[in-house]
Formats: sequence, C-alpha cells, structure tokens
Amino acid sequence: MASILRSIVAGPRLRNPEAGLDLCYVTDNIIVTSGPSSTYPQRAYRNPTDALVKFLDEKHGEKWAIWEFRAEGTGYPDTEVYGRIKHYPWPDHHPPPFALIPNIMASMRNWLKDPDTKKEGAVVVVHCKAGKGRSGTVACSYLISEEQWSKDDALARFTARRMRAGFGAGVSIPSQLRWVGYVERWSKTGKVYVERPIEILELHVWGLRDGVKVAIEGFVDEGRTIKSFHVFKKHERLVVDGTAQNNSIFADLAGLNNTSGTTKARSKTVATSQFDTRQSASLIDATQALSPATPIDTSGHEAGGGAVIFRPSTRIILPTSDICVDFERRNKATYGWTMVTAVAHVWFNAYFEGLGPEPNAKPSPNGIFEIEWDAMDGIKGSSRKGTRALDHLAVVWKALDEETQALPQIITEPAMGEPVPESRAADWRKGDAENSSGGKDLGLRIESPGPKSTNMSRASSIKSSKSGLGQVTNEDDDADSVAGVKSHRLDEESHIPHHGAGP
Repeated sequence: MASILRSIVAGPRLRNPEAGLDLCYVTDNIIVTSGPSSTYPQRAYRNPTDALVKFLDEKHGEKWAIWEFRAEGTGYPDTEVYGRIKHYPWPDHHPPPFALIPNIMASMRNWLKDPDTKKEGAVVVVHCKAGKGRSGTVACSYLISEEQWSKDDALARFTARRMRAGFGAGVSIPSQLRWVGYVERWSKTGKVYVERPIEILELHVWGLRDGVKVAIEGFVDEGRTIKSFHVFKKHERLVVDGTAQNNSIFADLAGLNNTSGTTKARSKTVATSQFDTRQSASLIDATQALSPATPIDTSGHEAGGGAVIFRPSTRIILPTSDICVDFERRNKATYGWTMVTAVAHVWFNAYFEGLGPEPNAKPSPNGIFEIEWDAMDGIKGSSRKGTRALDHLAVVWKALDEETQALPQIITEPAMGEPVPESRAADWRKGDAENSSGGKDLGLRIESPGPKSTNMSRASSIKSSKSGLGQVTNEDDDADSVAGVKSHRLDEESHIPHHGAGP
C-alpha cells in the first residue's frame, strides 16, 4: 500500500526502479530526490529517510552528502543522515536568492572534485519538497557553471531524467528558468555577482483590470523569508485614459512601438531623471490619443483595462537585487467574503537585468524590467493564474549603492578547498506540516482580513514584520489597495510626491 501511495504522490516524476524511491540520477554524480520524511503519516507516501539512507549507503558508501533547499523544513533531523548535509533553504515555488548560488555551486564542487578529500566516485544528493523546481534549478546550475553545459542541454537532461515522457519540463516555473539563464551568464563572465539595495521608482501597467492588488516583495533572513515591502494603495495610482497607448516613453517601455512584435520579458537601462514625477507630462502625453503601434493580443481573454502608473508615496527599498512583483485580483462576493479570481507574480534580479555580468560592463545604476501577463509565474508553481489581471508590466528601478554611500557587496565563488558559507537550516519538524507549501489560490476569501491573516504566507512565502532597509506597508486598509479606480485624464490628477528621482 505504501508503495502505491508513493507512486501516486510522485505523479509525473520518474521513480528509480532499483531503489524503489522517488529519485533519479541526473548524471553519475548528481542525484535528485523528493524530500524524505522520518515521521508518520508522511513517510507512508514520501521517501522514508531510513530507506533513502540505506540505498545511498549500499550504493555509494560514505561518498554521498545531501544539499537541501527547504525553507519549510526538511522533515528529518540532520543526525539521520550522519550530519552529511548542507542547508541552503529558500521558499517553495520561487527562484533562489542569487547570492546563494556561488556558495551552493562551490560546496557541491568541493565535495565532488576536491583532490585532497580523495572521494573518487562521490555523489551529491539534492532535494527540495518534490525534487523538481528548486532541485532542478540547482542541478542545472551546477551542470552549467561547473561542467560547462549549455543552459538548454542542462534543462533538457534534467527533464529527461526526472520526468515521465509527456508530463512537461522538469524546471517549468518562468522565474526559476530566468534564474538558470542568469547562472549561464554569470558562469561565462568570471562568476562575479554584485549585491546592491534596489529602489522601486514606478510600476507601469497596461490593461489593468479592476480590483487588482499589487505588492512589492523581496528576500530577507538569508532568503528563508519573503517579505512584503509595499502594497500599493488607491492614492498611489495614476490612471491614464485607458483606451490605448501613444508614442511616448510610456508606450515605448512596453515595446508597443516595436513593429516586429512584443517580447515576453526584457530589460533596458534608462536615465532615472526621465521618471521624475514633477515632469510627469513628459512621461505620458495626455493630450494625444493613446494608441499602440502593435496592439497587445488579448484574444480569448477578458477585454478592457487601462494604463496605470503606480508611484509609491513612500520609498520602496529592497535590501537585495532580487525583486518580486505580486498580483492578486479580487471581486466582491457577499456575506463578508471576496472571490480571488487571479494570482500571479514575477521575480527578476536587477544586477542581471542591468547587464551587470557582461564583459567590461559596469552594473547599470538603473533600468526597466518588462514582462507580459502570460509569462508570469502562476499559482503554486503552475501556469494557472485565473482570469487576466493585466496585459503588460514595466518596473522602473534604480540601485542605491551611491546614495547610501555603501560599497556594493561583491560576491565571488569560493575557490577549491576554501571554506564555503552555509545558510542556517529551518526547523526540520515544520517540513512535515500539511500546509508547508501552501499559498495563494483562487476562490473565496474573507473580504477584510485582520492583521494576522493579512500577513499569511503566500506560495510558501512568509510575510515578515521585521524592519529592513525598506518599510513594511501598513496593510490594515486592505480594501483600499484593491478598490477599482475610475479612469480619468492625467491633467485631473493631483501631484503625487516621489522620492529618488533625478533632479
């Protein structure tokens, strides 16, 4: 019965016939497995920790070690794997903080290749919860950075070894795929990463529907926690007549003037002085009809939605270059409930979107990241997002290393044999909680959540109340952040103070 349950839970992932466990050999020395468990009832349908250890002992002796990535906890104590385990946790369904990548790669490389340890035939065992998204991101990153595989070859190998034929890609979440692309660029340009605090100046959204809540999030606590830094309120929305977009900077940001077609996701740099809200008329020419040269294709989707600029009334400063923009659309229901009809988010890293790692390039001091709705991450790692909440997003950002007079943190991969920093492990007992990978979903929700439910986790992300470089927005007035806003002309909008723009 237990074997049948494990096969059902493994679902589209291939099981190893020799071990009878949910694991695969991506290469001869990289094993990917779903997260094992040491407690009931989880061990009845997951890999039992003792069974996994027995297989590894018989197959590889003392030449195996585990790398785990579960911010929700491993589900077993380190002692059950002889303490041969490295912890680099981050939340489920998300890419890793990029600052973790150099240390993860170096620690795996040292175990497999350090001649002083004389571990010929050594293997690394990587796992998250399902052994798919987070594990696949790391396994592919290692093949790219340490074995010189191409991104496409690494992703194809992981899919072929981990997934049943016809059940999709091994690494399928768009932001995780974006991170694998970052790793390829990082590995080709000296493996140098520059961490900087980033300020979000504006969001430009095309085709925004009513009732959409927009939030800015980022990593804290070494990446174990995702913190909500700001939820945009109604008074921070500058709504432009939503019939179309014109030939101004606003339209150019979305690539609407690109006659060759729109792009799913891209970045560019721009002088931040162009986004000085004191000269907002130069950003959007409200005297012209807003008409796109290349219309956004919304066939098969709900029509409508206007062009909106989100300008924060207080500065949004994230402590790292990893940035998440989160969307949730709600429609009013009845009896104190609201219906969540759309959920999506997107991660990007300002260092890589700012052309930081390119040869002879200085990390860009500012930039614009763009993406279409269809290319965003969906619910719990799927492509499912519900109804359309918007058509196109552009995020205007700038680095604060010069303003804060703090030197950027230059992170390099530790050399062979050098000590490699490790992250602090999460509480292993929490990994067996049934809701350990819970998060936002569609459906009914209480209309006016209290302080506790306002800070509930989303996609295994914990909304932290700790203060950092950025401010945690007071989310008590949740209805204000999702209320529909009537479209009006730019010249009817009152001035919104803006910080951090050019003179």
